[in-house]
Amino acid sequence: MDRVSGAPHGLDDGEVGRLAVRASLDLAEELTRTEGRYLLDLATGILVAQQAVEPAVAAESLRRLAAGAGLTPADLAADIVNAACGVEVERPGQDAPPLPGPRARRQVASAAETGGDLDEVAAAVLRELRPVGVRGLMIWRRTASDCLRLAASAGFSPLERAQWAQIPPQWRALPQQVLADESPLWLTEGVADTRELPGPDRGAARALLPLRFGGRSAGVVLLAWRESQDLDPELRRHVVSLLEVFARVLAGLEHVTDPGATLPVLSAVLDLLAEPAMTLRRGKGGADAEESRLYVEHMNAAAHRMSSGVPRPVGRPLAHVLPASADDLYALVAEAYRNGPVRRAERLPRVRQRDGTAAAPMLNVRVLAVSADRCAVLWHAEGRDHSFSVLKRAGRLGSLAAFEDDSARGVTQWSEQVAPLLGLPEDAEPIPLERVADLLAADDRTVLSRMLETLTGRLEGVSGVLRVPRPDGGVRHLRLIAEPLLTHGTLTGLTGFFQDVSQQHQTQAALAATFDALGSVQEQAAVRHRLALQLQQAIVPEQTDLGLLDGLKVAARYRPAAEEYRVGGDWYDVLSLPDGRVMIAVGDVAGHGIDAATGMVALRNALRGLACSGGEPGPLMHTLNEVALRTSGHPTATALCAHYDPADRSLHWTSAGHLPALLLRDGRARLLETAPNLLLGAAPRTRYQESRVQLRSGDLLLLFTDGLIERRHASLDDALALLCRAVEALESGSDLEAQVDALVATAVGDTDDDASLVLVRLD
Repeated sequence: MDRVSGAPHGLDDGEVGRLAVRASLDLAEELTRTEGRYLLDLATGILVAQQAVEPAVAAESLRRLAAGAGLTPADLAADIVNAACGVEVERPGQDAPPLPGPRARRQVASAAETGGDLDEVAAAVLRELRPVGVRGLMIWRRTASDCLRLAASAGFSPLERAQWAQIPPQWRALPQQVLADESPLWLTEGVADTRELPGPDRGAARALLPLRFGGRSAGVVLLAWRESQDLDPELRRHVVSLLEVFARVLAGLEHVTDPGATLPVLSAVLDLLAEPAMTLRRGKGGADAEESRLYVEHMNAAAHRMSSGVPRPVGRPLAHVLPASADDLYALVAEAYRNGPVRRAERLPRVRQRDGTAAAPMLNVRVLAVSADRCAVLWHAEGRDHSFSVLKRAGRLGSLAAFEDDSARGVTQWSEQVAPLLGLPEDAEPIPLERVADLLAADDRTVLSRMLETLTGRLEGVSGVLRVPRPDGGVRHLRLIAEPLLTHGTLTGLTGFFQDVSQQHQTQAALAATFDALGSVQEQAAVRHRLALQLQQAIVPEQTDLGLLDGLKVAARYRPAAEEYRVGGDWYDVLSLPDGRVMIAVGDVAGHGIDAATGMVALRNALRGLACSGGEPGPLMHTLNEVALRTSGHPTATALCAHYDPADRSLHWTSAGHLPALLLRDGRARLLETAPNLLLGAAPRTRYQESRVQLRSGDLLLLFTDGLIERRHASLDDALALLCRAVEALESGSDLEAQVDALVATAVGDTDDDASLVLVRLD
């Protein structure tokens, strides 16, 4: 199986759809199981309260009732919880309500999860919407170039599907407007013209709804009713909730089949170039590019013409698409990843095929390593195929100057544009191509000689750029496109065109400079990232065993961000003070990168120095706030600073807008309430209130930063509740290092942010 960025090659649309559905829903599989168990527990608890029975009896009753009603236990549990909350539920034996309810949404999500293709999921959604008059629906997904491509439909004819299979961004159709505005469009009276949107007739009601997932638009869905209809707010709300499943499915489909979504601008720029360009993606096979297969991810029109002629080259291995140059390109890409993001080759060797023909060479090849597994390749082309393509484009531009040398008669003919292009008077006498060398820049005369040798010796066409000096001191770049004239196999002359490509040459030079600048920017960004990471690791080193400090056992961890560019400003510190107390602190500077790391260094070191003065947490935080206000870059940060006194086992702390500490005692975890103080760097002369708690032997104390628990689609209260359960689940009596590792491994945070945590246990 061939793969590009994990996308299978050669699968039909149905197979790709099923893979996409599976990929998108696998990401949430574990969370779904957890939430399902939680729902069953809630329903069982309600039955315990209502029937006054034991939990085991209530759970068995729930299973028995579900079997008798023909429902799954999860469906019946959801109905019981909804009823307990005052929400009307669908009951067996009653007529189905006109609006799709919670059970309908669960059934649609289940259809997607079982691995059916998108058309099957669309059909399931349509079945749920038919009672409210919906006749058909279409789902478009957003591609890397912001094109809307039809992903599935139900209720529409094959002709309508074909007519609306693709909506480019240049076509300002209503679906593209909804994609751009990210706002639903409810057309209760239909459209003015049936060409605006598909549907049964012009007056039938329609709805266009944007689908969002992960903070970005994933696509657009169209609903078409049988006739005009008043789409009241309640109907709209139910329709929107039922269609939420498509956002997840389309996001997964984009991940599988659209690997270039992270670089749509690069693909669009390459498509504008007259010279060949493409992007390659490294497949699985090792860190070294020479050991990894390269797949063609995107090709512009000129690159397509240079390929081997295989159908649908995008997605195929490079060796299949450009077999003559594949080995050289592999080596050049490997060099780009080893020695620098931009690599060049003046010419990749021309390879003779077995039938005696020559593969078109690649000239002035440039490889730019765009990311860890993607690179862009640009080159110039030469050869008869390319000459013919240039002739077709130049004919439309009207900038061709034709010539013909008839060697049999000794006559040369020029069109009227040739003499001015060569810097000669308009009435100059035409001269043979070989004498044009006298008019060229000195370095290009040998180039013309080689071209003439190819024309007359090998009887092959040529295409190349030559420079003609101008009177003002500059040069004009002329493309020479020439073919040998043969009569019964004998050379009788030369024919071709000159074309002024000075502007194109300048554009390509500017593009090459832009690629160079991009490579330089990437190198600078890499240096900044390494500096920030080294600084962070130097100031907050991984401490696997802090040992025993005055009756405390302490273990701490720092978990870096998942993405390199998110190097952050989290820190922790544990310090034995001169007066016998122990300071425990955590903090989080706002932002990421070098600025956040340097701000963290300043605040952490300042707190260390201030703590040795013997001050209490409140005054320490007050002084640290003034330090933040006077630090370069004016960092803002949250922090929690605590002092443990072994004399009376008391914990004295203050918080600057930070998350509360967590205390585990006798197997129950609770959050320590703290005074609502401002974060550091927010306002001058801020006073920080303190809190105090008495600790006992065996208590477990956890201080942490928000990266450990923050979740994209959950409230902070829910995240803290999950953390409490995770702490309560720690194996009692186990080694503290093992416990802190277990917390890091089971952390519920999914924002890819860095995180710090300190775990303390009293002996």
